[in-house]
Amino acid sequence: MRYCARCGSEYQDSVVDCTDCPNHPPLVSAEEMRERGLPLPHELDQRRFVRAGIADDPVTAQVFVDVLEENRIPLIVRPGRSGVVDELTTGNLLPWWEMLVPDTEQARAAALLEDVKVQALASADEASRAAEEEELEDERARQAAMDSSVPPAL
Repeated sequence: MRYCARCGSEYQDSVVDCTDCPNHPPLVSAEEMRERGLPLPHELDQRRFVRAGIADDPVTAQVFVDVLEENRIPLIVRPGRSGVVDELTTGNLLPWWEMLVPDTEQARAAALLEDVKVQALASADEASRAAEEEELEDERARQAAMDSSVPPAL
């Protein structure tokens, strides 16, 4: 078999030039492909990447990337935007980032991303409660200050 060093296409030995590439480069042997450090078609990565999750903002996307990389899960991050239907129904296009992982790692990656989401929600709820408590304390302090500054009625 002969191969195109540019696109990797495989041809029968009787073919001399690649018909898939512009300018039809000459085909080379498997040995020459190896010498050039190029993979043969059957040696290419055959993994199938599937969606493990979606992030709505760049900060969350980076957190997801960090978690997946920390757990040594191969990852492709595909940035995108909402479609025209979203623009028609909501009036704007929203950004999103799709996390793609090998199909063999999808369940583990999805579970990790779900844990991150749950932790983020818990942190947001905790921060909200803390802010409400602080606001209530400030209100009580203002009320106490007003009560102490009012002269007693005669």
